[in-house]
Amino acid sequence: MRAAEVTAQQAQADTTHRSQTRPHRREFWEVDALRGLAVVMMVVYHLMYDLDFFGVSDAIFTHPFWFYFQRTTASTFLLLVGVSLRLRYRKDLARHGRVAYAPFVRRGATIFGWGLVITAVTWGALGAQWAIRFGILHFIGLATLTAYPFLRWRWPNLLLGLLFLAVGKMLQTKTFDRPWLVWLGFEPAGHTYVDYFPFIKWFGVVLLGIFAGSLLYGDTGRRFPFPNLTAWPPVQGLQWLGRRALPIYLLHQPLLLALLFGVLALAARQP
Repeated sequence: MRAAEVTAQQAQADTTHRSQTRPHRREFWEVDALRGLAVVMMVVYHLMYDLDFFGVSDAIFTHPFWFYFQRTTASTFLLLVGVSLRLRYRKDLARHGRVAYAPFVRRGATIFGWGLVITAVTWGALGAQWAIRFGILHFIGLATLTAYPFLRWRWPNLLLGLLFLAVGKMLQTKTFDRPWLVWLGFEPAGHTYVDYFPFIKWFGVVLLGIFAGSLLYGDTGRRFPFPNLTAWPPVQGLQWLGRRALPIYLLHQPLLLALLFGVLALAARQP
């Protein structure tokens, strides 16, 4: 009986130690909150895009602010993809002593599958010219599948990330007659795809996110002190949004279009 009690106490102590030294990524509230902020920015940008679609305002295409706003939003999302992948890698390594590829395959395939759904819907609704062929969901899905061998590194990802960005920017200055390589960034002349995230350039951003994740977070938590703002309701709201980024992405555009259509229809009936 005495030996059993000692064993139970030791097991409980080991469990407590593991819970203290191997934090779940949800303890890093700032990751969810930043992703939630990016969700808000995405909705605002798409609202402006829809206002142009309905002929209400063309500011999104005439004011440079919105170009940089969109780039900031996308870059934030994809940096956080890299950070989150790194956190998942460190969590699995600390918990199991190894990191299986299967969870990354499942997650990446799921997101890429939703990207294919978006392709089918936009192709049917808007036609081939305006269909989303390799948008942000396609990219995130493929990046999740591809990033696995990079997750163990820190400083090499900084160099590789900058290299991918440089090559991607260089490709933007040229045109190629290789339509099957558009997803990589080899764009043909007159390329006008919607929601286009060429893999080479944007994978550089994900690699920089992996680097940032390895720099900011270690096996036992943050490497640097950071205030806890989770008691602040706006932060809680951003966390809530950040944890539901995928369903919000899938649903927000149909809801925005329906809302604007209804508002404009009511306005048209007013004398």
